[in-house]
Amino acid sequence: MQEIKKRNKELLEEVEKLKRQVKILKARKKYGLVWEEEKEPEQIVLDCQVKIPILKEVKSKEIISDKEKSVNILIEGDNYHALSVLNYTHKKKIDVIYIDPPYNTGNKDFKYNDKWVDSEYTYKHSKWLSFMEKRLNLAKLLLRDTGAIFISIDSNEFAQLKMLCDEIFLPQNFVNVIVWKKTNSPKAQSNQLGNQHEYVLFYARDITRLEINKFVGTIDENYKAYFNYNDNDGRGHYQTVALVAGGSQRSEKRKSFEFHGITDQWLYNKDTLEKWWQEGRIHRTNSGKYRLKKYLSETEGRLLSDIWIDDEIKPLQGGSSEYIGFTTQKPISLIKRILKLFYNKDLVVLDFFAGSGTTGLAVLDLNKDDKGNRKFVLCNNNEDNNGDGKKICSDILFPRVKESLRGIKMNLRYFKTELLDIDHISHVSDEQKIKLTYRAGEMIALREGAFIEVEKDEWWQIFRDGTKYTAIYFKEDKRKLNELVKKLSKLKEKVVLYIFSWGKNEYKNEFTEYKNIKVEDIPEPIIDVYKEVNRLS
Repeated sequence: MQEIKKRNKELLEEVEKLKRQVKILKARKKYGLVWEEEKEPEQIVLDCQVKIPILKEVKSKEIISDKEKSVNILIEGDNYHALSVLNYTHKKKIDVIYIDPPYNTGNKDFKYNDKWVDSEYTYKHSKWLSFMEKRLNLAKLLLRDTGAIFISIDSNEFAQLKMLCDEIFLPQNFVNVIVWKKTNSPKAQSNQLGNQHEYVLFYARDITRLEINKFVGTIDENYKAYFNYNDNDGRGHYQTVALVAGGSQRSEKRKSFEFHGITDQWLYNKDTLEKWWQEGRIHRTNSGKYRLKKYLSETEGRLLSDIWIDDEIKPLQGGSSEYIGFTTQKPISLIKRILKLFYNKDLVVLDFFAGSGTTGLAVLDLNKDDKGNRKFVLCNNNEDNNGDGKKICSDILFPRVKESLRGIKMNLRYFKTELLDIDHISHVSDEQKIKLTYRAGEMIALREGAFIEVEKDEWWQIFRDGTKYTAIYFKEDKRKLNELVKKLSKLKEKVVLYIFSWGKNEYKNEFTEYKNIKVEDIPEPIIDVYKEVNRLS
C-alpha cells in the first residue's frame, strides 16, 4: 500500500510538472524569433553581476587642439562593458548608431567566450543572437527619440537579425533595408550567383520623430555632371532616358505604333507621349531618336533609392556611365552617406564595433566637407589584430584617428574600461559604494562633458568645460561640504554638484539658495543603471 501511495504521489508530481510546462509553452509567442538557450552563458555578462565597469582616462593618449572645441571619445574595452558605462554617461544622448558586427560566417570572424565559433558549430546562430541581443538592448537606451541605428550585415545572419531588431526596436520603427553594392572583384563573383552586395538594416528609435534629409541640395557634384544637357527651356540641366524598348524589353508581343513620324515599340502609351511632347520634355537626338528629359531639379529633394552604390562614377566610352561598387569592407563613403541622411550637423555618432575606426574617420571627413560639428564615440576591445602582434585599439584604431585629427580643431579623449569588484549587483556594500564614488569622477566628467580637471583632493574633485563646472564630493563625512558649496557658489557658470549619499534625493532640496548649483546623487544612480543592465541581459 505504501508503495502504491508513493508511486501515485510521484505521478501527481510529474503531472504538475507537465502542466507547468504546457503553461510555459502556451505563453510563448506564436510568431517571432526563438533560439536555443545559452549552454555556456557569456562570461563577460556574468562578470557584471559581481563587478562594476568604470572608466579610466588614458592621459597620454589625449589629443587637445583647442580646449574649447568639441570632444570625441574612444573607449578601449569590451563593448558590453562600454555600453554598460554609456548607459550612465550617454543615455538618450546618441543621435546615430552605426555598427558593423561580426557576420558569423564561420571564418574566425565571431568569438564567443574567447572561442571562435566555426561554421560547423550546432548552435552558431543561437550564440550570435544571444551576443547581439544583449548589446542591442543596451544600445537602444542610448538613442535619442529622434535617433536611429544602422547595422551592416550579410546574408549569413540577415534574416535572424531583422527579426531580432523587430523585437528590440519594434516593427513599426523599421525604416528600410539599404542594399549596397560591393566592388566588382573576382572574390565578389566567386560563387554561382556572385556576391556583390551587403545590407544595412535601418531602424528609428521612434519613427514618428524621425526626420531624414532626402538629399535636398546635396547631390554629389560628380552625380550632377551627368545632367549635362541644358537647352534653356527654364527647367535647368537634364539627362535623357529611353522612350523606346531595347534589348530584352523588345518582344513580338509588344505592339509598335507611330508617334510624330517614328514607328517603334514605345515604352509608354500614345497619350502619355503626347503629353510630354506638349510639355517640351521630349529630346530629339542627333540621330533622330526621341528620348525623355529627366531634370536634375526633379531628382533633388527625393530619396533616390534604397539600393546604394559608391558616390564615384566611372565614365565609359560613348558618353554612358557605370556606377562602381564600394571598394572596402567598411567604406568611409558608405558611412558618410548614412550620416548625410540627417539634417543635423551636430550629430553624436556611436560605433561600438569600431574596428580600425572607419566610422570616426567618416565623421571627421564629412565635417570637412560641410563644416559640420559631428562628434563620435568609438568602442573596441584591444585584442591582437589577426595574430600580427598589433593591438587593434591602441596600435591601429587610435593612430588612424590621431592622424585624421591632425590640423582639425577637435579633441579626443581616450578611456579604458576597468572592473570594480562588488559582492553582487543586487547588494553593493557601503564600503564598495564609497570606493565606487572615488573611482567614478572621470565617468561623471564624461556624463557632463566637462573634462578639464581643475582641482582634486581627498574630499572633492572639480572639472570644467567652456560653459559649466562639475564637482564630486566623495565622503560620507560632510564636514567639508559647505566649504565646497561656498567655493562653487562664487562661480559665474552653472555647476552640477554630485554628493555622496546612501540613498536617492538625500540632498535634492539642499543649497537651493545658490541658483547656479544643481545637486545630483552619487553612487546610487550608477548602481541602478547596472541593475537595469543586468536585468536586460
